[in-house]
Amino acid sequence: MQEVEKFLKECGAYFIATVEGDQPRVRPFGTANIFEGKLYIQTGATKDVSKQIHSNSKVELCALDKSGSKWLRITGKLVSDDRREAKVDMLEHYPELKAMYSPDDPNTEVFYFKDATATFYSFTEAPRVVKF
Repeated sequence: MQEVEKFLKECGAYFIATVEGDQPRVRPFGTANIFEGKLYIQTGATKDVSKQIHSNSKVELCALDKSGSKWLRITGKLVSDDRREAKVDMLEHYPELKAMYSPDDPNTEVFYFKDATATFYSFTEAPRVVKF
């Protein structure tokens, strides 16, 4: 899982796909943080992505490294964690978000991956799978 987190942080931005009805929705994200042995992301509870995840927790994430030759796909479910401690930890790792989010603001929402399969891809190597 640490390798997955490192890859996402080095990419800077990655994309998460959700479903709204029968329409796929994709948008960029930039948070990835391990807390209590789980990989977390953060968003705003008022955003459509949050509503889509609560409606269907299955997501897929895709990240491309800066060289453009390696990428990562993660499939799994996202589980909301309403605990203040999880929000504080995320915001401590991403202090730039503190201008928009607070651990005591009901709009601050963190999710962790459950039943995740991460596959590392490369143009020169066979795919490698990590489950967490």
